[in-house]
Amino acid sequence: MLRIEDVAFAYDEKRVLNQINLQIESGSHIALLGESGCGKSTLLQLIYGLFDTDEGKIYWKDSEVLGPKFHLVPGMEQMKYLAQDFDLMPHITVAENVGKYLSNVNMTEKNIRINELLELVEMTEFAGVKAKYLSGGQQQRVALARVLAVEPELLLLDEPFSHIDNFRRSALRRNLFAYLKSKNISCIVATHDSIDALGFADQTLIMKGGEIVAQGDSKSLYEFPQSKYIASLFGEVNELYVSDFNAEIESDDTLLLYPHQLMVSPRGVLDVEVKECFFKGDGYLVKAALKNKAVFFDHPLHLDKGMKFKLALKKYQ
Repeated sequence: MLRIEDVAFAYDEKRVLNQINLQIESGSHIALLGESGCGKSTLLQLIYGLFDTDEGKIYWKDSEVLGPKFHLVPGMEQMKYLAQDFDLMPHITVAENVGKYLSNVNMTEKNIRINELLELVEMTEFAGVKAKYLSGGQQQRVALARVLAVEPELLLLDEPFSHIDNFRRSALRRNLFAYLKSKNISCIVATHDSIDALGFADQTLIMKGGEIVAQGDSKSLYEFPQSKYIASLFGEVNELYVSDFNAEIESDDTLLLYPHQLMVSPRGVLDVEVKECFFKGDGYLVKAALKNKAVFFDHPLHLDKGMKFKLALKKYQ
């Protein structure tokens, strides 16, 4: 459905993307995960046709995606792109913003469609409110509804939940991605939030320095990260060595372990001293010292600074 071949792009002299190759099938959901400035947003904009590639080509159903050098109004008709600035019309109502690109030929159908989308993003009660009076999170939800009004085949989302409160974000995320799947709408999400990848993406692409450094199903990338950088995108991570667990083995082989993979145990072999303890709702994240190295582990109870414990790998208990 979407094919990217050897794409490179630079802003002036600064290379932002380098040798991007990618194929996306119809109906699939892809997460772009990576640090700030790695090229996620730029890649979405190139796919949509907002920029011209410096090298390589992008194809949509065997038709080349062309940028502003070829189109007076950039963008692909079958795609919708939601940027981080929302681009709402501030002086018209929420309902008018959502229905801006819908035909007025059948007003009954238009209003039904507007109401359906406002219900999806939980903004029905604000239908008659002007956009300028909305909070940032409310504007983002309206912008999501608007890009879906004329149903796209491919939806490009740039940090789509960044301004939305945590208590509402979870339900909105579930509802939105379920809706897209039910309509067979392909989706690419550029995000910093690993939940977008782990919970809802069929595949995750890891970007760093303008390149795709890893790709695969999200669960495998999480469980078997190829580098500390990849693991750190999913949360706190410890970089330990095989020799830390078995002093008889001289090895520089590294182990990338998440805090939940370590536990306090009398049979442990890592001698640590508690430095800080952070409450996280379902327990505590503990920062401890292992010799001169910081190590993080989860624990159900608060641990006082200076306490000493032995840590073991959970899978060996």
